[in-house]
Amino acid sequence: MSSARSWQSLALKQFQKANTEFVAVLEALEGPQLGARGRGNVNSIGWTAWHLSRGMDRNLSEIAGDPQLWTAAGWAEKFGRPADPADTGFGHSASEAASFAPPSTAALLAYHEAVQRRAATYLRSAPGADAARLVTSPTLGNVHTVEERLVALLADTFLHLGQISMLRQLVGGEVEIR
Repeated sequence: MSSARSWQSLALKQFQKANTEFVAVLEALEGPQLGARGRGNVNSIGWTAWHLSRGMDRNLSEIAGDPQLWTAAGWAEKFGRPADPADTGFGHSASEAASFAPPSTAALLAYHEAVQRRAATYLRSAPGADAARLVTSPTLGNVHTVEERLVALLADTFLHLGQISMLRQLVGGEVEIR
């Protein structure tokens, strides 16, 4: 990163804030709470937390040109899921999301932390002009600039953090916003 006012620095601070909120909302949850879904076809806390981290892993890996941690670092096996780089929750039906068996809170936090390290590594070394670079998603088959991908990823991340926070309150756990 060239300066404290760079796009890389701004994006890194957003990822760090998301990480702080992710840890705050998950850290005191116990197993059954991770499966809590609320009424209707609401996704569970565990599924939403997994989906949030999977989306980050897929996008950051594609941007950086690295294999996904999900497959390369054995996270799929730790979660009891297929080692499929496209298995991010995107496009899951309500029944697929409902059948998701969340791992432990510790596993969700550890996977998210590994993805956060990937974000920091990429953003600390990304060239200034990288924001305009076009990136093809082998998973989705679309093409966007790094900037567009990061904006969409961070917007999605904070949206899911809000969903997790609301679900956490519904299952009886207060959340302290940090």
